[in-house]
Amino acid sequence: MRAARTGLHGLFAVYKPSGTSCKLVRHTVETKLLNELNSLERPAPRQRICFLPGTVEGKDGKELTVSVTQLPMLADHPLVSGPAFTHLKMGVGQRLDIKSSGVLVFGVGHGNKLLDKVRDAHLSRTYTVRGLFGKATDDFSDTGKLIEKTTFDHITGEKLERILAVIQGSNHKALLQCANIDLKTQEAYELAVRGLLRPMEKSPPLITAIRCLQFAPPEFHLEIHCLHETQQYLRKIVHEIGLELKSTAVCTQVRRVRDGAFTLDDALLQTQWTLHDVRNAILQCRPKVETELRNSMAFQEICAGSSQEREAGLSQATGDP
Repeated sequence: MRAARTGLHGLFAVYKPSGTSCKLVRHTVETKLLNELNSLERPAPRQRICFLPGTVEGKDGKELTVSVTQLPMLADHPLVSGPAFTHLKMGVGQRLDIKSSGVLVFGVGHGNKLLDKVRDAHLSRTYTVRGLFGKATDDFSDTGKLIEKTTFDHITGEKLERILAVIQGSNHKALLQCANIDLKTQEAYELAVRGLLRPMEKSPPLITAIRCLQFAPPEFHLEIHCLHETQQYLRKIVHEIGLELKSTAVCTQVRRVRDGAFTLDDALLQTQWTLHDVRNAILQCRPKVETELRNSMAFQEICAGSSQEREAGLSQATGDP
């Protein structure tokens, strides 16, 4: 029975539907895994040696004898011991709010330590966000309380692209400041060209890339790559895009399509939340996670080298030993 848990150590991703909380998804996955583990065949109960008294007919009548036998230990009976598995150590990665859907990463068993390392790596995430021009609500979503209605006939695809370019440019400047790395080094330059620069500490939400996938007024569809974001922050971005275009906009959908190394192809659907599929997902995703963590360690070393060079230069400039 214990061997059944050996494959349940690592990271895997599921697809969280909208309208469902992360807590409920975690509970559902854990319950299904526990039910399957407890349905596996149990080992035979341990045997204990017993000395049973008895009587036999002797010359002087009945004589007392003792016979040796083996009996199963009642403590190992399922009705006495209960389920073999009652809890799984499961952690949740970057959460999704109840209105959002998409890739949700879990760590199980020893994978919880990996989950901490992934958080410390500050990996980027990708969302597809749908918006609707002409409305404004109190929570920036299409289900909020309607505050205002506006026209949107003057909005064109070119105007939207210009606003997106401004958003990406301003966030890129903030990213360079938060990354705290000397761009004059060859390693840092190569990272910047590949779009791998990122802050290694907690920072305000940052958008590393944003583009329009579809523009069909009043609807539009965006792809956003970001760091340290919340789903509400992305809804607010949609609202601000509407204001910049002299109109209003609400967010109709926030869907995470990538969380670090995990994509939609790695996310298990609800019908796949089984022991077999979770084990396979952990094995398949392990190389991708290890690669991301190695890249993160290399980036941290470059950041540390840049910091030491700056400190050395500052010491020389001030004349400190």
